[in-house]
Amino acid sequence: MTDLISLNSVTIGYDSKIVLRDVDLTVKRGEIITIVGPNGSGKTSMMRALIGALVPKTGSVSRSKSLCVGYVPQKLNVDHSFPITVRRFLSVPKRSTVEQISEAAALVGIHDILDQQIATLSGGQFQRALLARAIIDTPDLLLLDEPTQGLDQNGAARFYQLIAELKAKLDCAIVLVSHDLHVVMSASDRVICLNGHICCEGTPSVVSSAPEYRALFGTGTQGALALYQHQHDHVHDETCLHEH
Repeated sequence: MTDLISLNSVTIGYDSKIVLRDVDLTVKRGEIITIVGPNGSGKTSMMRALIGALVPKTGSVSRSKSLCVGYVPQKLNVDHSFPITVRRFLSVPKRSTVEQISEAAALVGIHDILDQQIATLSGGQFQRALLARAIIDTPDLLLLDEPTQGLDQNGAARFYQLIAELKAKLDCAIVLVSHDLHVVMSASDRVICLNGHICCEGTPSVVSSAPEYRALFGTGTQGALALYQHQHDHVHDETCLHEH
């Protein structure tokens, strides 16, 4: 798999406060990486560094040539009094072609609501609209910061299934931040656990059994891991854990 982006000994801070220290991470095409960690652990800061919105205090970020990145923010406030259709929403801030809009809408399952007002969408529909806008340019790397915030468990599970389908269709890498441990573990190829640094990383079954992970989250994700283990029992998990 091709390396798309790498964080190399990256330390991130605001003024004199360090929020993330000595991070090494390489994202390869075709994998889904989930970043987990308690509040304040540096998850969003890592995403901002990957996007290029935050310059590390030390270390460097390496990107493949002509890397195209799509981004779904944690939250987007839309003025519901402003009349804008889903079709128009998918064409801002950069104007997109009719073909691009139709293809992106079809991929995320909102082709039938393109002429509906954004203000009338359900939470799940709006998340899909944000996702459609992020994939309009067929990104190599798709970044999602808490993409299922506000959705119920079934809605979150459906959204993660859609993410897995998009990875295959777009041949891209996906990095997402999530608190939905009960479903996200089974949807990921690799999990990065943060708490100011990378505590542990690897396949979901390896990370879930790591002492650092259990100290932060307990053992409540074992049920979700059954699906992962069924789908990925060919993976040699013991090679994937790197403790820092």
